[in-house]
Amino acid sequence: MSAPRLQALHLYPLKSARGLSPARAQIGASGLAWDRHWMVVRPDGAFLTQRTHPRLARIATELTPDGLRLSRAGCAPLVLPFDAAQPALPVRIWRDACIGLDAGAPAAAWVGALLGEPVRVVRAPRSPARHADPHYTGPDPPPLAFPDGFPLLVCTQASLDALNERLGAVLPMDRFRPNLVLSGLEPFAEDRIDTVRIGGVRLRLVKPCTRCIIPSRDPLTGDPDIDPMPVLRAFRFDPQLRGVTFGMNAVLSAGAGETLERESLCEVTYRDR
Repeated sequence: MSAPRLQALHLYPLKSARGLSPARAQIGASGLAWDRHWMVVRPDGAFLTQRTHPRLARIATELTPDGLRLSRAGCAPLVLPFDAAQPALPVRIWRDACIGLDAGAPAAAWVGALLGEPVRVVRAPRSPARHADPHYTGPDPPPLAFPDGFPLLVCTQASLDALNERLGAVLPMDRFRPNLVLSGLEPFAEDRIDTVRIGGVRLRLVKPCTRCIIPSRDPLTGDPDIDPMPVLRAFRFDPQLRGVTFGMNAVLSAGAGETLERESLCEVTYRDR
């Protein structure tokens, strides 16, 4: 087996919209730069994702010098500036109450027209007050923008290959929306990994990722497609977490401000069995 490598990087500037796969990305305590820094919410601040609003998958994203560019079929693109003055709006992600910066009426109208209901678009503050669960991260939990619960998600190519073999189909990795994809490891080695070092960056894998309906949707349209969950449930159900797992949530323990590059070699350490 070849040496472990960082096979791919993915980030998702607008939560539940299409992602980007850059050759390199800066990393900080809250994850990859601009990952899940924008989010769609109801007027009352409750967050929206593809779980209930699959049409979000039809929004393409691009980071430009001017801000986040959103585009979709049949509509002129929209640019959300990085640092425009924006009023604070209370928002909720699961049980977490935090603050988003309202991107304004044009953004709300642009996304609302796609979803067919009133919404707002918000951006995370530069210094988020929301934090990951200290039960898993330890007493100094990292800050979070708008991911579900942790700054980073790590998956391995071998695990996807093993799933596809059982499934009898070829699902792409973007069904699972990871940030880092590692190659050169055994299937589901991530279950036992303690740390991953990539140059000056050190990650700690802290919690299995329980999966929802999103991997069963076409990542470009949000339409129902091949559902991997019944196959995963047969061998990946975690009774303690009460869910099917694929991939590991991770936090940064060293290297804030460093840049990760695709195809970099990785050093992996494992927890005791």
